[in-house]
Amino acid sequence: MNDKPWPAFWLDKPYYSFNAYCRHVFHEKLYKIAIDAGMTCPNRDGTLGSRGCIFCSAGGSGDFAVRSCLTEPQAPEAQTVSIVRTIPISEQIRQGLSLFRGKQTGSRFIAYYQAYTNTYAPASRLRTLYTQALDAPEIAGISIATRPDCLGPDVMALLTELQTAYPGKFIWVELGLQTIHEQTAAYIRRGYPLSCFTRSAETLAKAGIPYIVHIILGLPGETDRHIYETIGFLNQLPLAGIKLQLLHVLQNTDLAADYAQGIFRTLELTDYVDLIIGCLERLRPDIVVHRITGDGPKNLLIAPKWSADKRNVCNTIHRELCFRNTWQGKEL
Repeated sequence: MNDKPWPAFWLDKPYYSFNAYCRHVFHEKLYKIAIDAGMTCPNRDGTLGSRGCIFCSAGGSGDFAVRSCLTEPQAPEAQTVSIVRTIPISEQIRQGLSLFRGKQTGSRFIAYYQAYTNTYAPASRLRTLYTQALDAPEIAGISIATRPDCLGPDVMALLTELQTAYPGKFIWVELGLQTIHEQTAAYIRRGYPLSCFTRSAETLAKAGIPYIVHIILGLPGETDRHIYETIGFLNQLPLAGIKLQLLHVLQNTDLAADYAQGIFRTLELTDYVDLIIGCLERLRPDIVVHRITGDGPKNLLIAPKWSADKRNVCNTIHRELCFRNTWQGKEL
């Protein structure tokens, strides 16, 4: 009998965690193998700009997919394996799978196309890149990180085609929204208006392709109210999941230069815990929470330093949720 005010299939957390979702839907834990498909981005190749988003490192948000060594995640929420860059997708998957041999894990994995913009190529090339993963028997499905302005008709036709061709596997799209506020979007050089995100979200929903939205907490100039407004906006859309990402200041980014000049300050742990809990309380309870913090590469991380101990951050959030007797969607 469930004596908690949230569904039993959420397991031990007062929010719909990615782990709970996998166990509920797939009956096992699915780990991600982070893939570098050798992409670039319209914010880097000169189409929109050449410096990328203000917070984005040289790895294009895929630093864990471009290291020269293979490492396993240290924190329980970090379900991603690091893979060497520029090798074939099938080989990246093989090496990722090898890290789990002899361990008590599930039998299936997710190929996570993480670095840069993973629909920013001709559909013929994308078909080859995606099918290399979908053809692997151990891969339950693929998750494709991209921008909403890089989901043209040819890409959507391909994704729909692959859904039909691989009925036993899933295809997810991860959209980097970061914020609904245009002033902040201009500052971070996002490069597209909110209306573009909305159109792409509608297109994905009509095609029956689940999408996951990334937002960043702690962006310069944004208050708790701004972030809660982003949550409220997303509650009105049929998104399948959300990633709540702490703002990291990384070396060799334009954001690092602004931080060094004292233009903004990063969040303290106590403030971040309060903010995350506020977001969860206002988040629709059927939305899967894929991430509640982030793990910027320690060798690049400037601030906040406390975020480097991801296990402690996740445990602190969980303890505070329990102490406050609160849960995802409580304030709706």
